[in-house]
Amino acid sequence: MTPRSVLVSGAGVAGPALAYWLARHGFRPTVVEKAAHPRSSGNPVDVRGDALPVVEAMGVLPQLHAAATSATAMRLLDASGRTVARLPLPGHRAGAGRREVEVPRGDLAAVLQQAARNEAEFLLGDSIATLRPDGHGVDVTFDRAAPRRFDLVVGADGLHSHVRRLVFGPERDFVRPTGILVATLPLGEPAGHPEEVHILNTPGRLVSVHPSRGSALAAFIFRRPDVTAFDHHDTGLHKRIVAESHAGLGWRVPALLDEVARTDELYFDAVSTVDLPSWSRGRVTLLGDAASCVSLLGDGSSLAVAGAHTLAAALAAHPGDPAAGLARYEAAHRTRVTPRQRGIKRSAALLVPATRLGLGTRNLAARLGSVGRS
Repeated sequence: MTPRSVLVSGAGVAGPALAYWLARHGFRPTVVEKAAHPRSSGNPVDVRGDALPVVEAMGVLPQLHAAATSATAMRLLDASGRTVARLPLPGHRAGAGRREVEVPRGDLAAVLQQAARNEAEFLLGDSIATLRPDGHGVDVTFDRAAPRRFDLVVGADGLHSHVRRLVFGPERDFVRPTGILVATLPLGEPAGHPEEVHILNTPGRLVSVHPSRGSALAAFIFRRPDVTAFDHHDTGLHKRIVAESHAGLGWRVPALLDEVARTDELYFDAVSTVDLPSWSRGRVTLLGDAASCVSLLGDGSSLAVAGAHTLAAALAAHPGDPAAGLARYEAAHRTRVTPRQRGIKRSAALLVPATRLGLGTRNLAARLGSVGRS
């Protein structure tokens, strides 16, 4: 049988994982990515749960452990910087085993891209201009490459998916902001606490410093339900929102806000979920955050890897009927993502309690589970 052609938009986490498994099932994948060069190491994400057997089968778990962050615990702080509790990170809890790993997102993407390099064609520094699907395939034009036809197109291009916008409709129809914003930036120097994530909470606000892997990362996660729409390219606006939302906080926050003002590497977005009645429309489907963003507590990358494996296997199980394969993929993978999406409010309440009562209750529970020196 002639290998079937699949265009995958996005070379982050989901895209390369999908390309690898599609090739293993006899497909001919092409990955298109707007960025010409890989992103920097980025924010830490967890590889756990259903993603673990997938990365093991890809043979990349040793590389992920080599790229793992140094953090083993998190230290919760009050508004003045005093320790509230010290808790093990999920992969270092008793009984967690040694396979679960926390790794900078960019390093995870780089490892998966390397695994897929010999399996797929990569078009870096390019993006999809138009998609014209019909009953037998999709005609695609690119910003740079010559037009081509593919049997299937997969949008693995994140929360603000270009593929989803072209085929399914405007973002406002599917993306549901939670009222929480997140901003992150590299600090360009090692943390003074190489094995601990330091987290300061006040009602509705979280500020953290993560040691990552040699160069610390700062994060601001905060409730701003009044900020429902903003220009994603207006970095000056993003910096003003972060500064206004964290004015008056103590600990290291004033110095971190100075770093926000100076940095050219600020990431800023609304924590959101994606709600689609169907992830597929004809010969176009969605994967990862493009289909079902659940990004608040780091599950998104693991779900993307697991979903990529499920999608490739489902298509391979129905070689003559892609619609049946896509339906099988969605039915299987929704059982993973739906509980995470339903639990987003509870996760937010734990991570960024909105009130003093909520924060006190969370801190009391954390003290009961606290370990090690405080």
